[in-house]
Amino acid sequence: MFIGHFAVGFASKRAAPRVSLAWLLTAPLLLDLLWPVFLLLGWEHVRIQPGFTAFTPLDLYHMPWSHSLVMSLVWSGVFAGAYYARSRHAGGAVVLFGGVFSHWVLDWITHAPDMALWPGGPKVGLGLWNSIAGTLAVEFAMSIAAVWVYLRVTRGTGPRAALALWSLIALLVILYVGSAFGPPPPDERTTAFFALSALLTPFWGAWIERNRSSVGGAGR
Repeated sequence: MFIGHFAVGFASKRAAPRVSLAWLLTAPLLLDLLWPVFLLLGWEHVRIQPGFTAFTPLDLYHMPWSHSLVMSLVWSGVFAGAYYARSRHAGGAVVLFGGVFSHWVLDWITHAPDMALWPGGPKVGLGLWNSIAGTLAVEFAMSIAAVWVYLRVTRGTGPRAALALWSLIALLVILYVGSAFGPPPPDERTTAFFALSALLTPFWGAWIERNRSSVGGAGR
């Protein structure tokens, strides 16, 4: 899943109006921020295998440290704990914990059986990626609903409010469609470097946040 993770971040603003969108978007993307780093370090691996699933050529056969169930819970706790240490906002920390862990749940729905329960443990996955139409329908429906929720609980306060928000959404759609219908990456290293572009997420979220205010309170 790709834009579905961003959808979780946008929709989370309703549950945690005090939390900055930078934190809310980073939470459900955290495992995918760790993954390319672990690829480059040689801790995890991916094979490029066109036709592996209908939606993606990535055979994600080894990602125990970023995407296993147990480690997802660990990363959820680390991220939520870091936020709580900074803000002392327990409610926001709970939402962020759920945001990080939502990544594993959504990937379990979409992936082939490559989601380990723990490092070295059995792997599970419901395989939504075996249907291009199903994957597109689910992710776009999630994204449209999430952006609608976000627009309901925030309002633009600066001249760049529309640019900051809609430029991110447009870029995500372009990248998503390109990854679904474009050529496969040539190798693991190229895949990792492309995935590192997700590191822009917290900065873009902060830019959006600077130009919008939450109806329910200030972001932190």
